[in-house]
Amino acid sequence: METVVPPVSSNEQPDITFACVHCASALVVDSAAQGMTLACQKCGKPTQVPSRGTTPGGDPANSARLSDLERQLKENESQRTEITAYINQHSIQLHRWQLRLQTLNERHQELQKQLRSGE
Repeated sequence: METVVPPVSSNEQPDITFACVHCASALVVDSAAQGMTLACQKCGKPTQVPSRGTTPGGDPANSARLSDLERQLKENESQRTEITAYINQHSIQLHRWQLRLQTLNERHQELQKQLRSGE
């Protein structure tokens, strides 16, 4: 796979959203990758990152589709972040309850042992 070193930019540019030419999977890369050939995350085939401001074929419908895909990707990432936070929060709470249950089980065994020895 041939890679092209992108020009160094002094100002920060937004990400580039484009579709894989093989599987049409939506891809988002840093603007520094424009012109490079990267492996698609879905199909693994080499895909060229377009230059900023160009869309494959220059089709306005494709540009609108890519804008919609970019919006969907951002929304999806926001939801993933929210769900991951919920999972982490609930995992911590689950661990606390497991420790509490363990303590109660140990106390239960100790009380049963004391009860048997007192008979």
